[in-house]
This record gives sequence, C-alpha cells and structure tokens, in this order.
Amino acid sequence: MKTIGVVTSGGDAPGMNAAIRAIARVAYSKNLHVLGFEKGWEGLLTNTVTRLTPRNVGGIIQSGGTILRTSRCPEFKEKKGIRKAAETLDSNKVHGLIVIGGDGSFRGALELSRETDALIIGIPATIDNDVFGTEETIGFDTAVNTAVAEIDKIRDTAISLERIFIVEVMGRTRGFLAATIGLTVGAEVILVPEAKHEIKEIFQIIKENIAKGKRSGIIVAAEGIGDTRELAREIEKEIRREVRLSIIGYAQRGGSPTARSRLLASLFADKAVQLLLEEKGSRIVGLQNGRVADIELKKSCTTKKPLDLSLLKLAKVLAT
Repeated sequence: MKTIGVVTSGGDAPGMNAAIRAIARVAYSKNLHVLGFEKGWEGLLTNTVTRLTPRNVGGIIQSGGTILRTSRCPEFKEKKGIRKAAETLDSNKVHGLIVIGGDGSFRGALELSRETDALIIGIPATIDNDVFGTEETIGFDTAVNTAVAEIDKIRDTAISLERIFIVEVMGRTRGFLAATIGLTVGAEVILVPEAKHEIKEIFQIIKENIAKGKRSGIIVAAEGIGDTRELAREIEKEIRREVRLSIIGYAQRGGSPTARSRLLASLFADKAVQLLLEEKGSRIVGLQNGRVADIELKKSCTTKKPLDLSLLKLAKVLAT
C-alpha cells in the first residue's frame, strides 16, 4: 500500500472536509500518498485528480461542503463508466480508494470493487443517516441542529400569532431527520415516509390540542410524505385556523459541521486508513454500539436500515 485515493460522491454533507483532512494526515503519518479525485465519480472518469498533503488540507475542518466537490454522474451507472474508473485507478497506481458518501455512493463503490484490484473502503457521510452499518453518519448531527435552530425561531412566531406551522425537512424516502428533529423541537405531529398517516388523525390531534388550550402547533414532515402545501390547505380548511408552510430545504446540507460531525469524520477516516493498511477492502466503517467498527460493503448496500418508530411514540407523549 503506497498510494490511496479519496472521492466524495453524491449529495454533500457537513463534515466531508473534516474527513478529507483526517485521511490525508493519517495517511501521511503512515508514509502513504493521497490523491483526491474531483467532482465525485466524474473525477475517476476524466482522471481529474489533485494531490492531498497535510498542508493543503489545512483550515478546512470547520468548512461545510467538500473541497473535492461532488456531482451526480449518470455515466458511472453504466458498465463502460465503471471500467473507465477502474482504469484510472490502475493508471494512477492507486492501491486503495476511500469513498465518502451515502448509500447511493456505496452501491457505486460496490460495482467498482468488482472491476478493480484496488481495495475500497466507504465512509458514511450523508445528512439522511440511512446507511446500514452505522448508527450515525457524518453530517446528520449538523443537519439536525440546523433544522432545530430554524424551528425554534418558527415556534416563536407560531406562538405569537397563534398559528400552526408545517415545517418540511429533507428526506425523500427516509424519515431519520424528521423523526429526530420532530422529537427534539417538541413537534405535535411528525410525518415520515415509513409510517402511513391519516389526515383525520392529524385533524384529531390538532383539535385535542386546541381543546387543551394550545393555540399554536408545529408539524414536522419529511419531504417524502407527499404534498405539504395541500396538507396545509386541508388542515386550515378543517381546523379553521391559519396554517403556514416553511420548507427548510438545502440549508440543512450546508454550514459549519458540529463538533459531533467533525469527531465522527476524524474517527471514521482513521479507521478507513487502518483497514487499507491491513489490506482489507470492500468494507464500510461506522458507529456500532457506540464504537467505530466496520462491516461488509455488500451487506451495507443490500440491507435497509430500520427507522426507530418508537421515537414517534415518545414524541407524541411528550407533546401532550
């Protein structure tokens, strides 16, 4: 093991830069060369690469996004693209590749592992927190805190104007963000793709809260639950109170990573480099029972991470 590569793929997540920094510096301490492929998988198809050293990764631990940049790369989904990426690794004499990204990135990494002799390790970095094999992903804590800060401000307005607010957070297919955010802001209703919701039940909860003397309310909804604008109109029509929709959107992806996201980035990066030095590949690192561990890449890609629905039950109790 002499040269390793790094790629950030898919959607960006706060803490990716902290992971890049840690990989470069841990690898340097082990006398390894580090090459960063730019713009995600596209960099492996075009051989767009930059040398990463302890010095040129300085001053990025606090920065959101990724200095290597990232992109969606349809060409990489084709066999021809994957083979081209394998050729790029071979031409650069890359013996190990660390992929920083989410479940989609890892599925691409799994396909690439079948076409190259380079060892591949995945570092889970996605605000969705939907990667099997880790209790928490890099960037999740930051995204939660970003949303919580915004909703706390919205709550002030909701109380002042006696309104109900629906706050839409990211989560097209999974509700990890919505569940954690909803619980921690004291939302009266939390809507996630994993749990079917009935509009009449939402009406009933709001009516019961009004009967108890509550004059405002917060509904946290993952974007994947459906049309939140239509939901706001239906609630307003039924309850006869003002309902407003606030979509937090891409603000959750950006910003300076929290201490928690930086810590995980550093620990995961160190573990990834160690696995490569041990000549282990096709694995991802993650947090399991509070400790940094690793599992097979294939298992991570083929297993759906379950959402703890007990969070929704607890939130309902706490919101009474």
